Amino acid sequence: MLNQNPWWRYVVVIGMLLLTLLYALPNLYPADPALNISATRGGLVAENTHRQLLSSLASEGIAIKSSSLQNGELLLRFADTEAQLQAREQVMAALGSNYITALNLAPATPEWLTRIGATPMKLGLDLRGGVHFLLAVDMQAALEKNLNDLTALVRVDLRQADIRYRSVQTDLKAQQITITLREASDAAAVEAVLKKTDAGFEFSQSRDGKILQLRFSEQRQKEIREYALAQNITILRNRINGIGVAEPLVQRQGADRIIVQLPGVQDTAQAKEILGATASLEFRLVDTQSDLAAALAGQLPAGASLYQTRDGRPLLLEKRIMLTGDHITGATAGYDDTGMPQVTIMLDAPGSNLLSAGTKDAVGRRMASVFIEYQPSQERDAAGTPILIKQQEVINDATIQSRLGGRSFQITGLSSPAEAQNLASLLRAGALIAPIQIIEERTIGPSLGQENIQLGMQAILWGMVAVLVFMAVYYKGFGVVANVALLANVVLLIGLMSMLPGATLTLPGMAGIVLTVGMAVDANVLIFERIREELAEGRSIQQAIHQGYDRAFATIADSNITTLLVALILFGVGTGPIKGFAITLALGILTSIFTAVIGTRLVVNLLWGGRRVQSLPL
Repeated sequence: MLNQNPWWRYVVVIGMLLLTLLYALPNLYPADPALNISATRGGLVAENTHRQLLSSLASEGIAIKSSSLQNGELLLRFADTEAQLQAREQVMAALGSNYITALNLAPATPEWLTRIGATPMKLGLDLRGGVHFLLAVDMQAALEKNLNDLTALVRVDLRQADIRYRSVQTDLKAQQITITLREASDAAAVEAVLKKTDAGFEFSQSRDGKILQLRFSEQRQKEIREYALAQNITILRNRINGIGVAEPLVQRQGADRIIVQLPGVQDTAQAKEILGATASLEFRLVDTQSDLAAALAGQLPAGASLYQTRDGRPLLLEKRIMLTGDHITGATAGYDDTGMPQVTIMLDAPGSNLLSAGTKDAVGRRMASVFIEYQPSQERDAAGTPILIKQQEVINDATIQSRLGGRSFQITGLSSPAEAQNLASLLRAGALIAPIQIIEERTIGPSLGQENIQLGMQAILWGMVAVLVFMAVYYKGFGVVANVALLANVVLLIGLMSMLPGATLTLPGMAGIVLTVGMAVDANVLIFERIREELAEGRSIQQAIHQGYDRAFATIADSNITTLLVALILFGVGTGPIKGFAITLALGILTSIFTAVIGTRLVVNLLWGGRRVQSLPL
């Protein structure tokens, strides 16, 4: 007989509904206002500090919902934002500047749900609140860095080609490299060798032929800028993922700008430290031939610069850079044979070759590891952007015992295991190709996001109520079946949004849910009207149900497939909120087809199919 379904179909559909309902449950538990407390420069929050803070907050009458200390970071949860803000002031006064106290929203999902990987939907900046940054990339520094790196490669290539030269100097102001040869006849050979290294050069030669000048071509400069921007975006994404921000937005804007949005982060302090961290390393030989006392008096030798170690000891280093952090592919923290902290650094092939060439004739000399950071100064450029100051510090200098020719080596002399871990983490994330400067920052409070959520939920609820009432009144019993399918559709959609790691709910995404509600019943309207037409043509009730679902499906599929294609295009070319709308729209189309066609047919067949029925409540 028509309109009968095997039992396993009901089991599959009910199983899918229960599974998505389970993963939709975390959305019933709103996030708690919280404080995330961590120590600066890779330090750890100690247990006694934890107890001290709890005692201090209790003495001020500030109630704490819960506290946890994990991996050296302290998380304090509160019942409301008022207690959160009061606690922040108290914590900052108690801890001082050696700790970062960041406002955040901590998930409140029960442990039994987190064990199966169930988490609430990720909310965008417009719903959850958070911070927005506009970053400027220092393209001039990127060009200078490439010029310095190229200078080191030029020296190596000329030595390997057995071409004798007097000097290879970098002129950062003129953006050129000057090569002074011993013999003018070697100029053609130099040009041939260097074109193999980098074809993006423009050569010029002095009249006597002994001086060659190299500049980056316009096309090569453009490539350097594009590479610096793309790599900085990738590195920033890696750093943000490392601090656990859900669904951050990191995208390009213009020729040298990057937009970063961090949902859920309510304090810019931690975000600034992570984003602005420009940790990199340079390896230079210690200059033992020059007079250190004369250098301290201001008489610096031509080929050396004065640095300071972490303990304040002056050190004279050669200007020539043996290796830069660009060639670092990995870094791990550990301990040396004496139990002291160290960082093992892995290099790429060019970096290994540079280090091998640099240490070939330097066995017995000392090599220093220079830690570099960029910090904003009080001075501003013509555009009003604070000028960055390059801060350099020698963290290690050790004697080269033998030529370094492998892909890895160790840095020792670090003050603590936490510092070694922090340095390794920054180097793993990658050194920024060019320094960045935060030129705009905005904080969107959680109250504004909560208001958006409330208004969006009201729109969804009122829309659903209107649809439910209309369907129940106009289509009677079949309308009730459609209403059950509509509620199941919303559960499916929320469950899938919670399960997918790349799905983020934004305000336009909530509009997509409202649109899905209308589209879901639209499919049922087509089916029910088709059944009415079949009955009007004299078909039996069972034939009308069967033909109504079968013949309406083609129309439903056509209309939904075209809408799905539009959603995929929006997701492919859109950014931020547009992608959020596209995700909810695409998922809503799939779930509405499933519930409106498959789900309602199972229920209709269960109630009225496979038996003699005198009339339908339609």
